[in-house]
Amino acid sequence: MTSPVGYELVTALREFVERIEAVAPVPDGPAVASVSVSIDGGEASLSLSGSVAVSLIMALREYHDPRDNGRCEHCGGRRLDSNLMCADCQRPNGVFGQLIMERAARHAAPDPDTDLVKDLTAAPERPAG
Repeated sequence: MTSPVGYELVTALREFVERIEAVAPVPDGPAVASVSVSIDGGEASLSLSGSVAVSLIMALREYHDPRDNGRCEHCGGRRLDSNLMCADCQRPNGVFGQLIMERAARHAAPDPDTDLVKDLTAAPERPAG
C-alpha cells in the first residue's frame, strides 16, 4: 500500500482492534467478522472479535462529521455551510436564517411610489422673496 490515506486507514483500524481487545474482560473466542481494505493493489485483512465488532459499530454510528450542519429547512438538502447557508437553495437556514431574511427585507430598496420617498426626492421649496 503506497497511498498515505490507505496506510493511515489500515493503521487506525489495527490500533482500534488492539485498543478494544486490550480491555476485553475475557477473550471473545473466534472472529465474528473480517474487514478487508484494498488500496493500490494491496490488501489488508483484520479479524474482528465480537467486542471489537460491537465497538466498531458504536463508533461508526456515533461519529458526527464536523462539516455536517444538518438539513435545510427549506429544501431538505444536506449541504449547509458553517454560516448555515444552503448550497442547494441558496437560502439561510433556521432562526439565524429567518433573522437575516427579516433584516435584509428592512434594507431592501424602498418603493419609489411611497410618500416618504417622494418627500425625500422632491426639490426643496424656495422661500418667496
